[in-house]
Amino acid sequence: MLDPDVRRVLDGASIAHLATVLPDGSPHTTPVYVGAHGDRVVFFTGPGMRKARNLRRDPRMALSIAPVDNPFTPVVIRGRVIEWLDGDPAWEIIDRLATKYTGVPYPRGQERVVAVIEPERQTVGVG
Repeated sequence: MLDPDVRRVLDGASIAHLATVLPDGSPHTTPVYVGAHGDRVVFFTGPGMRKARNLRRDPRMALSIAPVDNPFTPVVIRGRVIEWLDGDPAWEIIDRLATKYTGVPYPRGQERVVAVIEPERQTVGVG
C-alpha cells in the first residue's frame, strides 16, 4: 500500500531519479516521469533503453523524488519491477503521465513500455 504522502508526491509533477544496477554491479541513474497506478508505482521507457535492460536483468530499483512544493522533504521508494506493460494498457498510463508533466499526450513515434513497481520500502523526509 502506498503511503498517503508518497501518493501525493507521485500524483504531482516532480521528476523522479531512477537508480538501477548495471551488468558490472555499478549504479545507473536517470530522470523519469513517474506516477501511481493503484498501489503500484509506474514509469515508462523505451524497451531497449539502458534502464529497461537493467531492470529486466535485475528488477531491483530505487526512486528518489524531490517534491516541487517542498524539495527538502524527499521521497525515496525502493522496490522491484514486477510487470511490464505494452500496447493499449501501457499507452493509457503513458498518456496520463505525459499529460501530467507536459500538458499533452505522448507522441506515438517510438515504442514505449511501462514498468510496474511493487514498492518494498517508502521513506518521506530525511532519515
